[in-house]
Order: sequence, then C-alpha cells, then structure tokens
Amino acid sequence: MGEFSGSGEFEEVTLPGVDEGEILVIRSKRRKKSISAYRQGGRIVISIPARMSKADERTIVPEMIAKIRSQEETKTPGEEELINRIDELLTELAPEITERPLSVSWRGMRERWGSCTSVDRTIRISDRLKFAPDFALDYVLFHEAIHLQYFDHGPEFTETLARFEDSELASAYLDGYEAAERALLEPTELKRL
Repeated sequence: MGEFSGSGEFEEVTLPGVDEGEILVIRSKRRKKSISAYRQGGRIVISIPARMSKADERTIVPEMIAKIRSQEETKTPGEEELINRIDELLTELAPEITERPLSVSWRGMRERWGSCTSVDRTIRISDRLKFAPDFALDYVLFHEAIHLQYFDHGPEFTETLARFEDSELASAYLDGYEAAERALLEPTELKRL
C-alpha cells in the first residue's frame, strides 16, 4: 500500500490486481478525510489520507475496488449488445455481408484486439476495449465481422474495411494504446551475447 515519505510527499505503491491490471494506492498528506477511486491508464487508483490506519486501509481499499468494478460492469456491453452492434455496422457499411456472428465474447487478449473464427461464426474481442471509445470498439467489431466473409486481409477485405469512416482515428487510438502499454511494461534484463 502507499506510504507517506519523510519529505511531505506521498509515495505510490502498486499492487497486482486480480484480473484488471494494477491497483495503485496513494497516501496523500493533502487528503484529510475523503477517499477517491478511479480508473487511470488501466489501473484502479485509490487516494486515501496519509494518516489512515493500516486496518482502515485494508477495509476501505477492497470496498473501493469493488465499487469501481461494479460501476464498470454496468457500462460494459454484453454479448447481445455486441452482436446487435455488429449487425448495425454490417447493415450500414457492408450490406453484402449476410453472415452474422453466433457469439461475441470478451477475452483477455494482449497480442490482438480481436479474432474471428468464420467456421463457427464466433468473434472474440480483447477486454482491453471494454472502456475504449465507441469508435475504437466499433472499428474492431467491424474488422472482425468482415472476416465472416473475407478470411484474409486481401483487397476485398481492405476495401470493405475502408468504409468505416473513423478508421484512421480508431487505428491511431489502438496504436497509441499499445505504445502506452509497452512504455508501462517493466524493463526486461538484457542478456549478453
């Protein structure tokens, strides 16, 4: 948990989260009674008064984490909403694609934003997109849905994907997200040759 340093500033300490990245507890000398919790950069940040006892901290921090996660659950689209959104996107932008997914699910994917298995018509979306702007999520949903008809990234696929109006913005968002994730990774030790 966070510790107050002798210089009058707060010290940050991160704790590994269960499924959702890291939890950061900040003990702040400026904070007298109030406690705040919010999501920032994939982490849950909890700011508590520096004078809070360890016992109170052990009680309050899990409550605040549960509260943030509960709020997030109500904002995350479920499978039916994702299927409906794909149907809207295909109807509007690619009416020639008549295949529709049988299932769309969130998955803990770190190497990809989404994947599609056209044989069983399933789409999986990275859970990193749960709190992304709608245009970024729509872009990935549309991209994966196009694979229901076009299995590779050939010319027909590319032409269809180009119909997505905010594709440059969505690509920039996704590239920026990945760059930020790479920057936040712990440095790895280099091996000598």
